[in-house]
Amino acid sequence: MLTAFAFIFVLGILIFIHELGHFLVAKKVGIKVHKFSLGFPPDIISKKVGDTTYCIGLIPLGGYVKMAGEDPNEVATGDAGEFSSKTIGQRTAVILAGPFMNYLLAIVLMIGVLYFGGRAIFDPDRIVVGSVSDDGPAIKAGLKPNDIIIAVDGQPVKSFDSLRSLISSRVEESIEFTWVSGSDTISKPIVTMAHPVPKPEGNYDTIGVIGFTQKPLRFERPSLSSAAVDGFITVHVIVRETFSFVKKVVTGKASAKMIGGPLFIAQQSGKEAEKGASNLFFFMVLLSVNLAVLNIMPIPILDGGHLVFLLIEKFKGSPVSIKARTIAQQAGLVLLLTLIIFVTYNDILRVIRGF
Repeated sequence: MLTAFAFIFVLGILIFIHELGHFLVAKKVGIKVHKFSLGFPPDIISKKVGDTTYCIGLIPLGGYVKMAGEDPNEVATGDAGEFSSKTIGQRTAVILAGPFMNYLLAIVLMIGVLYFGGRAIFDPDRIVVGSVSDDGPAIKAGLKPNDIIIAVDGQPVKSFDSLRSLISSRVEESIEFTWVSGSDTISKPIVTMAHPVPKPEGNYDTIGVIGFTQKPLRFERPSLSSAAVDGFITVHVIVRETFSFVKKVVTGKASAKMIGGPLFIAQQSGKEAEKGASNLFFFMVLLSVNLAVLNIMPIPILDGGHLVFLLIEKFKGSPVSIKARTIAQQAGLVLLLTLIIFVTYNDILRVIRGF
């Protein structure tokens, strides 16, 4: 139930903000908007206000803003309220508004995550157990929250990073852990569990885990100005890494199997929601950036494809022919549907394999 709610919440916000960008700028430049839909038909809710029908569709995997004169199969009447009647600059602004709103949303959410979530401060001299996973080796051995790990294989440990590296390198091996629980000192062997980690090539590496996190001493809230600066920088690092990943996929340096689809988003939304609001909103930051980048890709039917048509019109001096646009958009639709099928197939494999 939590997974379903988190999935609808995450996608609903991202799609609404994206389509709202198109809608607001279209209205600003005087384009008539026939329909504003959150989700795809069949419609659950539909209400007409003025010239626009506002809808919520049953299929929550996208949305759209239908503007007058936008469909290449429609015969342009020359009405001032049609999309095709506006200048190239105005049409470009309408198209870019959707991805730009996702970009802005990512910045706002990232600032909120840093400001309200704060920065975790950990004890440099002790490894205090935070959460313990329900089905991992740690809980089966009796490790509990607030326990303090003091030694591994008889050697004292204080650094969580060094402990994690040691555990990661020993897959399905027995490690002797010593920890303090209340007034008791306990020593037990714990066999690490194999955990798959995706690699850029599309296959998986395997590391050892026992299933626990480190407990922070406290959380320090930064100033709003500091959170704003760090949030802005963090989002642009994510933007850079997203473009880098797309480039690697296109050039064959990274596997397309790394791309997640609707099932992955749903599954991950639930996992992040269980960890808390900060984790869920950070996941939304990643998705919002990815949605912005995906939409400006030069694929017909996406915003980037429409920008290509406008660029051609700018240099050609006249709009791309209806026939050429129709063929390009049909090809783009086939490509997009193929991509959706492919990523859904990847998602199903992840679920089956338990990744």
